[in-house]
Amino acid sequence: MLLLGLVAFGVYVLRPVTIRTFPLTVFNPHTYEDTGEVVYPEFAYPSRPQLISSGVDTAIVIVFPIFAFLLFQIRIQSFWDLNNAIIGLIYALETSAAFQVMIKWLIGGLRPNFYDVCQPDPSLANDVAFNTTGLNGVGYQHYMYTSEICTSGQGRPLWNAMQSFPSGHSTASTATGVYLFLYLNAKLKVFANYHPSMWKLVLVYCPILGAALICGSLSVDGTHNWYDIVAGIIIGTVFAISSYRTVYASIWDWRINHIPLNRGAALVLKEDWESSDLVFTSRVGWRKRHSNNEKEVLPGPVTRGGAMGSRTSVPAEENLNDRASEAVGQPQGVSHHSRD
Repeated sequence: MLLLGLVAFGVYVLRPVTIRTFPLTVFNPHTYEDTGEVVYPEFAYPSRPQLISSGVDTAIVIVFPIFAFLLFQIRIQSFWDLNNAIIGLIYALETSAAFQVMIKWLIGGLRPNFYDVCQPDPSLANDVAFNTTGLNGVGYQHYMYTSEICTSGQGRPLWNAMQSFPSGHSTASTATGVYLFLYLNAKLKVFANYHPSMWKLVLVYCPILGAALICGSLSVDGTHNWYDIVAGIIIGTVFAISSYRTVYASIWDWRINHIPLNRGAALVLKEDWESSDLVFTSRVGWRKRHSNNEKEVLPGPVTRGGAMGSRTSVPAEENLNDRASEAVGQPQGVSHHSRD
């Protein structure tokens, strides 16, 4: 994990690999004079501080979920569960971050405030020292230029303005939001075998709301384009689901999605509601041991000869027959369907 983090950070500080051209201003086709009209005004937004800085975003995506994990341990009291929850969160954040910074480095894209950061001077295109690529003042009507004509200087601020795609903020916030959503659902059994209270439904979606607010702030302060944000959301969601599944037994199967997995041993289920003490809710018998008669009977595969592999136990059938016998006054252990 440490090595992956170092690689991701190393790629983040590198200069963009690709040479991206961008349109600048419109020239009068008759006089060839600069009209001052920007070809793509979506890149002409003012450069302003982010509503949620990278440091604050990093603190949010780490502190809030870990606080939730610790809070749930008041009842669960399992170091195994706490360890897997934190490890899974690290998986989600590190892998998604490495994925998105690699795309930023190799592909990138212009931020909405690129022109303001770049402060381009088209006249520099006539100077060989500022046109080493030969790509300045090229294309239709000579609209296209490279970052060589930027007067703000080559450095991290300019490189950052050329690495908009995909959004790191939206990737990290979504990875944490979706991961915490899955954790809360598993521990509170919101989408499970009973009708939960409304506060649980609201609570389980709070991480999604937080991620949506962070993503939305990126369009307000002009930090990212909408497609940068959408790409980050997709990346964060994919890695959050993948990471949760690597440390817990299931995503949506309510019977086992709360069970943390072990590195050295495979999970072998012996009971339908195994390890029910590893959940937070105690509704409808959760956190208690259940007898076989209380558990859901799962149908087996159906063949031409009928159902096979049904998980209904013989003692359970005999118990039902005994109850029916008592109701009609027959001896126990004799089926009330028998005519003998």
